[in-house]
Amino acid sequence: MNPERESHGVKRPRAVALLSGGLDSTLAVLTLLRQGVDVTAVTFLTHFGCDITDSSSCSRNPLPAAEKFGFEVKLCHLADKFIEIVKNPKFGHGKNMNPCIDCRILMLKEARACMELIGADFLVTGEVLGQRPMSQRRACFPLIDREAGVEGLVLRPLSAKLLPPTTAELKGYVRRELLHDFKGRTRKPQMALARELGLTDYPSPAGGCLLTEPAYACRLSDLLRHDPDPGIREFHLLRVGRHFRPSPRCKVVVGRNREENEKILSYALPEDVLMHVEGFGSPVTLVTGSPSEEELLIAASMTARYSDAKYLSEVEVTVRRAGGASTLRTEPAGDETLDLYRITENAGKKRGRRGRGPAVLATG
Repeated sequence: MNPERESHGVKRPRAVALLSGGLDSTLAVLTLLRQGVDVTAVTFLTHFGCDITDSSSCSRNPLPAAEKFGFEVKLCHLADKFIEIVKNPKFGHGKNMNPCIDCRILMLKEARACMELIGADFLVTGEVLGQRPMSQRRACFPLIDREAGVEGLVLRPLSAKLLPPTTAELKGYVRRELLHDFKGRTRKPQMALARELGLTDYPSPAGGCLLTEPAYACRLSDLLRHDPDPGIREFHLLRVGRHFRPSPRCKVVVGRNREENEKILSYALPEDVLMHVEGFGSPVTLVTGSPSEEELLIAASMTARYSDAKYLSEVEVTVRRAGGASTLRTEPAGDETLDLYRITENAGKKRGRRGRGPAVLATG
């Protein structure tokens, strides 16, 4: 028996809380600590910065709150399990590529395994009734809990008074009257509670994980359409640069600043093609896949367009690949070329309507 779990000979209840580091999930933990519950928090990591407890957090480091308030945090990477539900969610995607219901089911399954491993009594999330349109509706909570095999075990402290009593309440692990009745998208009640509890370090609310962002969702959808089994490198690349698809067999990523240029260089593989303009401020351009010579010319024209040499009628672009370095002379790409190949929701329709056509006129 862990002596820290005993108070005057009585075993203290223990919970596994799903913690993102955002305001809601942290408040859920603190609400239980205030009632004398031992809390082990689990932060689930994905390639997309999303988490069941508070999708506004985007993988914020949860450790500062844990250190201040004295609870344990374990990190768990969902890896390929999460990729599979992004590809084929049983309950569908949200507005973009976010499989929120399937995400919650997966994380609660993993949390239950942790609960059983450490001998905890129940689970906790920071979900708020009505805060998210897809997965935080009243009808969704029972569905999610049933699919995850955790019916009755999930306490949602911030909205508990608006929901049926859970095992934690029925068995007296927590006092229902000390839980909350928050609902909707407003954060004012949470901010007031944070002040009361002494929580000052928390992120501002945001729109959700990367999968809820339209631009990122378009890039991810394009990636999975052309590469059904991408590696981690491909997911990292989705976060940086401007993305273009000259053809199904190749993709072009153009850096937007020095930091992105450095990241692109670090992600490059020996079989990739790298481009830049010598002697001018220039992006680093990465060409992946199996580009044709025409497609390399298109990529070179894009590199020239985003460089400080974009006002010249012809630009010499350095091209580096496994066989060595060479140069291509090209006009900087025009807006029509950029719009034609840019990865957007309607990119395929634009190419079908206007044809592919070369982006540049001269090489050397």
